Amino acid sequence: MIVSGLLTSVSINFALCAIFFILYSVLRKQPGNYKVYAPRLLAEGRAERPSRFKIFRLLPTAGWIWNAWQPSEDDLLAYSGLDAVVFMRIIIFSLKVFSIAGFIGIFVLIPVNCSGNQLQNIDLINISNNSLEIFSISNVNNGSDSLWIHVGAVYLLTIIVCYLLFTEYRYIASKRIDYFCSLEPQPNQFTILVSNIPVPKGSTVGQSVEKFFSENHPNTYLSHVVVHRKSKMWTVTNAAKKIYRRIMNSIKSANEPQFMRYGQLEANVKKDHSREVDMDYITFSCISDFFFFLINFMCVLLIRKEVRAAFVSFKSRYGAAVAIHMLQANNPTQWLTEPAPEPQDVYWPFFSSTFMGRWISRLVVIVGCMLLTIVFLIPVFIVQGLTNLAQLETYFPFLQGILTMSIVSQVITGYLPNLILQVSLKIVPPIMKLLSSAQGYISISEIERSATHKVIWFTVWNVFFANVLSASAFSLIFIFLEFKDIPSKLAVSVPAQASFFIAYVMTLGWTSTSSELFRVVPFIASLITKPFVKNPDDFTVPSFPYHQDIPKILFFGLLGFTYFFLAPLIIPFLLGYFSLAYIIYRNQLLNVYAPKYESGGKFWPVVHDSTIFSLVLMQFIAFGIFTLKKLPHSTSATLPLPILTLLFNEYCRKRFLPIFMAYSTETLLKKDREDRNLPGMARFLGQLGVVYYDPALVPLTYSRSQDSLHEPLIPTQVRR
Repeated sequence: MIVSGLLTSVSINFALCAIFFILYSVLRKQPGNYKVYAPRLLAEGRAERPSRFKIFRLLPTAGWIWNAWQPSEDDLLAYSGLDAVVFMRIIIFSLKVFSIAGFIGIFVLIPVNCSGNQLQNIDLINISNNSLEIFSISNVNNGSDSLWIHVGAVYLLTIIVCYLLFTEYRYIASKRIDYFCSLEPQPNQFTILVSNIPVPKGSTVGQSVEKFFSENHPNTYLSHVVVHRKSKMWTVTNAAKKIYRRIMNSIKSANEPQFMRYGQLEANVKKDHSREVDMDYITFSCISDFFFFLINFMCVLLIRKEVRAAFVSFKSRYGAAVAIHMLQANNPTQWLTEPAPEPQDVYWPFFSSTFMGRWISRLVVIVGCMLLTIVFLIPVFIVQGLTNLAQLETYFPFLQGILTMSIVSQVITGYLPNLILQVSLKIVPPIMKLLSSAQGYISISEIERSATHKVIWFTVWNVFFANVLSASAFSLIFIFLEFKDIPSKLAVSVPAQASFFIAYVMTLGWTSTSSELFRVVPFIASLITKPFVKNPDDFTVPSFPYHQDIPKILFFGLLGFTYFFLAPLIIPFLLGYFSLAYIIYRNQLLNVYAPKYESGGKFWPVVHDSTIFSLVLMQFIAFGIFTLKKLPHSTSATLPLPILTLLFNEYCRKRFLPIFMAYSTETLLKKDREDRNLPGMARFLGQLGVVYYDPALVPLTYSRSQDSLHEPLIPTQVRR
């Protein structure tokens, strides 16, 4: 891509960002859009709809930026939880790293690159028709001593990143412990999930659990809830419930005027017709209630199938931790224990599948990820074809007349490829979350962390390596089988794609993040559904899609590391993205998204590992580029870098990762002692047995005013 194509892409994306900002600044103040731009505030009663029209609501204002900037990290922690704080720390970490890298790259490396004359035929007068390689390391003469400046820059950035990673890991680990100690007693802190429960003949799962834990944990065991598997009848009855609710609402809405007349006539004892209408409705209601009672009765009879799993609660956090980390039986395949997720975080379909079904699902997920990766190479190859005008003219000769127009060629090579890539990538996070849900994870938070891993590596493979190497799927496989040639191949290919990834940062970074602020899809959906919505207060507060946005930030970090010494011109664009992301995501976390679960900052180890991978990739590319540039002693100079980086990573894993896997005895006992004399502690412990509602045990009852969940059908045993 030449400079003119990149400038076209920058102009289009900058204009789109400005449009999104202006539209948001106006539309967010309209009362009818509160459920789009401030659903959380509206649900919590902190957003009041003004009754009178005011002209200032039609003028764009930037006051929301100050409102998003102002709250401290402690305010965000109290309001949105530790996961939200960790997400923002990812952005802050990136800003720190690339502010330093940008200073080195712009004021040191780019002047060195421009001073070389390795590339010929560079027209400095008409720079817009040239490639960006003049600003890259490709323009430095082979064997030049100036390359040692790049070697020093790679070493310096590695040291800085490792130091910042260490301090962030230490800070977030301490924040995780402090956050745990500041919480009120939570059910998942006292509860574990026990699976593979052996059941003697003539006994039940509940009886086995009661007997086992009463004998082996007599001082700490409190209660248990046996999990039941949902049958197909559950799905049928649940569908019937939804149909029933729609019918009742429709009948009620259709007869609402008659009811109003009937109330007036009853007072005046006049119009018999309305009385007949109302009596018909009452008759219909009785029949429908009997019908729904029959369905519910069938549901109770058919779906209560016990699973050999139970949520077991203890009198203390320490008692639960002991049960988790100790082998419970001589047979290590029985009485398996793991921490229980929060009640709202439980992924109940996990229990509806058998062990063999979950094992087969894991294989299907692996195959599904591989197929998705291969299929996604199609839009990647289309994108690479669009960036090469000569190739387009060869394959489509009838387009030669159009492609000769400068504005058309600039849009096609500069903006269109990344737009296609952006649209294609939109479907990846939902698919990866769906695949992760089939892998047998017990909680939604685990599913999203697994999906985050999948999206990260999918993006690295399909967006970075596939675009850089521009090869077929089979060629890519053979390239990576020849391990010793990887650094040299990347050293040749990566610098040539600098302009493509700058445009990628603009489209997938600037514009995509601005569209997150504007919330394009929810806004359009609200406009379409508004005529059909009878209750304007009927809306859902969304949860933050960590599995979608964390991989995006980490991938931009990978681009920043790999292009830091190759083509530093990308870093200012990255800094622009991270600055936008800081303000926009803060605004969304405060106004739009409500936490669905709290993992205690467990996303940070994913961030740490991904950053280490990006560093090592940068070092491998450095090894290849310095070898190609015939820099003397380059091998011995760069070889220690990946070794030292991996040793640092191993130290961090030993030092900090255990804190994210479990809480220490010191922390648990301290918290237990603090909460022992709390006024409501006895009542809290008494309710532990009923907080993990199993949907298979909840009757499908329907009230004409609202749906309601009642007590479980099976009584819970609680020991005092």
